[in-house]
Amino acid sequence: MRLLKFMKIGNRVFDTENHTYIMGILNVTPDSFSDGGKWNNKDAALRHTEEMIKEGADLIDIGGESTRPGYTMLSDEEEMERVLPMIEMVKSNFDIPISVDTYKSAVAEAAVKVGADLVNDIWGLKYDRKIADVIAKSGVTCCLMHNRTEANYQNFVEDMLNDLRETVAIAKEAGIDDDKIMLDPGVGFGKTYENNLEAINHLERMHELSYPILLGTSRKSVIGLTLNLPSTERVEGTVATTVLGVVKRAAFVRVHDVKENKRAILMTEAILGRR
Repeated sequence: MRLLKFMKIGNRVFDTENHTYIMGILNVTPDSFSDGGKWNNKDAALRHTEEMIKEGADLIDIGGESTRPGYTMLSDEEEMERVLPMIEMVKSNFDIPISVDTYKSAVAEAAVKVGADLVNDIWGLKYDRKIADVIAKSGVTCCLMHNRTEANYQNFVEDMLNDLRETVAIAKEAGIDDDKIMLDPGVGFGKTYENNLEAINHLERMHELSYPILLGTSRKSVIGLTLNLPSTERVEGTVATTVLGVVKRAAFVRVHDVKENKRAILMTEAILGRR
């Protein structure tokens, strides 16, 4: 299968072959590792969304449950109480595609009903099998991430690709169309420090699966451990990974710091002749 060049998310069409787009992060959680509690207030969340759009975000990813190491799982109801009003609010104020960051079918279904255009599942459809049916029936796009409960690999890159092939098989069995799927290597999830570096370094191998790639490294521990810096001082490290993402033709990067990463993308694309 040849990589589909264009992907429609909401009312926008993305050229996934020639440009790297920005998914801006809007966490409505009290305990996210980087910005927990900052955007719980609706006015603050709206201002931050507006700022991200002005700085160049192409879509907004809204999450209600922190997925940092050791996170506390929320009930479906709690997660819905956090994300549904925020999706509705952003949708009513801005014309931008909205992603919901959830691995639960009930939350995904409710989110799509109030306007979410993409389901971002950190478990690659493997936690709650019903979520694949929700995505297929609603016709929204999905981002399916690589993850494991334990970082136990024989050959890391090959194992990661095979795990993602399993995810794609679940998607296809449920009836999710090829042009509705993007894949994420899952930096920071079910991987050792060395695995995370390897996932970024060999990102181009994911093109073997023939789907657009999303790279999500923003402020993550792999950057903190490499540079010995807290989450508040990882912008430059994130930008370095974004530049590599552009070189390796990631279609999307998921980031907290939109302005800095947008500038890095445009500069890198200019050097590579992709303007």
